[in-house]
Amino acid sequence: MRRIIGAAVALCLATFAANAATLRVSSAGDAGTLDPHSQNIIPTAQLLRQIYEPLVNRGPSLELEPALAESWSAMEPTRWRFKLRAGVKFQDGSPFTADDVVFSLKRAAAPSSNYGNFVDTVVRAEAVDPLTVDVITSEPDPILVDKLSSVVIMSKAWCEANNATAPQNAAQAQESYTTRHTNGTGPYQLTSREAQVRTVLDRNAAWWGTMKGNVTQYVSLPIANASTRLAAFLSGEVDVLLDPPLQDIPRLRERSDVRVLQGPEIRSMFIVMDQARDELLYSDVKGRNPLKDHRVRQALYQAIDIQAIRSRILRGFALPAGVLFGPGVRGYDKAIDQRLPLDIAKAKALLAEAGYPDGFAITLDCPNNRYINDADVCTALGAMWAKIGVRVAVNAQPLATFFPKVQRKDTSMFFLGSGSPTLDAYYILQIHLLPPTGRPGDGAWNLGGYNNPAMTDLINKVRAELDPGKRDTLIHEVLALYKQDIPNLPLYHQEIAWAARANVDVHMRPDNELEAKWVTVK
Repeated sequence: MRRIIGAAVALCLATFAANAATLRVSSAGDAGTLDPHSQNIIPTAQLLRQIYEPLVNRGPSLELEPALAESWSAMEPTRWRFKLRAGVKFQDGSPFTADDVVFSLKRAAAPSSNYGNFVDTVVRAEAVDPLTVDVITSEPDPILVDKLSSVVIMSKAWCEANNATAPQNAAQAQESYTTRHTNGTGPYQLTSREAQVRTVLDRNAAWWGTMKGNVTQYVSLPIANASTRLAAFLSGEVDVLLDPPLQDIPRLRERSDVRVLQGPEIRSMFIVMDQARDELLYSDVKGRNPLKDHRVRQALYQAIDIQAIRSRILRGFALPAGVLFGPGVRGYDKAIDQRLPLDIAKAKALLAEAGYPDGFAITLDCPNNRYINDADVCTALGAMWAKIGVRVAVNAQPLATFFPKVQRKDTSMFFLGSGSPTLDAYYILQIHLLPPTGRPGDGAWNLGGYNNPAMTDLINKVRAELDPGKRDTLIHEVLALYKQDIPNLPLYHQEIAWAARANVDVHMRPDNELEAKWVTVK
């Protein structure tokens, strides 16, 4: 009997070994840090979500599903109880307990965190017992569980031992232990990392979950140059491209050894403008700030030929936007999502009326390896604004320097994209249109300093409203005021494409995050 069992085990192990696979994934940008509460951008989250886990996860169709919490329920309108999964260990071998959840939610709310908006209503978390946590909120929060799907859990003991109880301050390019080291509960663990070159993750043999794919090693290969990245894919050095060059997608579709996946992304692109300073940092206008003038903002808006950007630069991979979020986000209404028309004559007249008949000079900051054809979009905007006399210097730079720069507000105008991990409008409205209030998340990405008390009042009503119909009405009022104020310049809702080798079975989600645990390499 022992021989039979031993032979069966050996056969299973041999079969697993035969099916084990390495998945090599490439995109233009790399994770900016390994601290999971520091920098809320996709390249960072994409890597770290292989290593760390939240209480509640998103499934293949973005549905909520149990992760470190097996179940959750509202005990009272402002008290949620989470029953934790037993037997889970961090990658250093220490057990996962309620104390780690209490610690992590507090850490995510720290001033240096970029995840405060996900815990903005959390007053405190309480460990009821080692496997039960109560989360107490300041008010009923209809999307609390959605928010917590974005907050991963860290080891309290590990962070304390390594002087990392607060998140790395990414805006100040701070170094901390968590910048380069990890200790999660997820399906993969860090083996090696050379930032901007190569990061290797190996399967966590002690992971509590069941692997739905066969990937035992995940390799991230950031390659900034699009041609080089495509060549690496075509030569077989890369298995999945998360951002294939748009101009090459037609010929990729013709290849029998390649699959192209395409769909809408929950991400909208826009221009942020400094409306706080009395004099812009990067402009030839002295003694005043032209971007504070509604007429100037409208002129810039109506000088944008969005159809030209969509067809020539994005090759159709975009939906023109009139608001800050698109389809797939709760509160979206296509009837409201309409742009102001392209009108060069009106734009010139508005500039002249505002006191800038000859235009002015300004610098536009832009990443060159974060969004689809990002630097090209910025260059096109510069050419369009030149037609109304606004002389734009495009400052394109890698995301590793771009994000700390704009987060320090060392900018006058910049190109940005934003998704909604909660799939709800409030996330977008809170971080982009509220002023900083001291409440975690408020104004987290309102780096232009827009501040309208009427807007703040409406968004706060959205946060507190539990009735779905009334909530949608309030969101529509917010969007009407947004279109009136023009706090930033909406551009388009982004669409995405991935390219995978034909032997790779990979699922593309609208949040543009690849989960290696679901991938099968044949």
